[in-house]
Amino acid sequence: MSLTPHILVVDDDERLRKLLDRYLSDKGFEVTVAEDAAQALEQMQILVFDALILDVMMPGMKGTDLSEALKSKNPNLPILLLTAMSEPDDRISGLQTGADDYLTKPFEPEELILRLKNIIGRKQPAKHHASTINFGPNRFDLNRQTLTQNDKAVQLSTAEARLLKTLAEKNSEPISRQDLQDMCEISGNLRTVDVQITRLRKKIETDAKHPRYLQTVRGKGYVLYLD
Repeated sequence: MSLTPHILVVDDDERLRKLLDRYLSDKGFEVTVAEDAAQALEQMQILVFDALILDVMMPGMKGTDLSEALKSKNPNLPILLLTAMSEPDDRISGLQTGADDYLTKPFEPEELILRLKNIIGRKQPAKHHASTINFGPNRFDLNRQTLTQNDKAVQLSTAEARLLKTLAEKNSEPISRQDLQDMCEISGNLRTVDVQITRLRKKIETDAKHPRYLQTVRGKGYVLYLD
């Protein structure tokens, strides 16, 4: 994957194409758009993409058919399908084409970004295979569960160290509060997890109220994004 992920958005809805182009660009992605499968295939002849966002129902070749054709040639190409159809059978049908994820319209832009980062991340070597992880000025030793910031030691409680290790090992995938409580052996109720997350943010974020790395994912839990 390039330093700036290049996304191909394929949708016959001009308004949605423009919205996604602007929104993804604002979030740091490089974006190319296509109005149908034929135009998408032309773009792919001359450009390399880190992921595709495909509308399911398009004139001519449907997004599911394009997904299946592309995955047969390049199984590691991350593909996110967009559709107005929300029935379980529709979702299953879309995933059977080899697509990595499926998002129903209308959707929250933040969820699109999260899902996009997840499918791109799953195709990359997992960062937690290394003994240490780096994010911003932070360096965390997974084995010793020790944190340094700008080469200075940062004191972590047992709960904070367990949380950081567990989140880091999920490779930018969200973990529910309940799972975090169970995996990190945090006593008390789910509110205790929130309190520990808040404390951890104060130690790893420049601005804990507007976190860059340890973020909340509505309806899903918490996620740690690495550099």
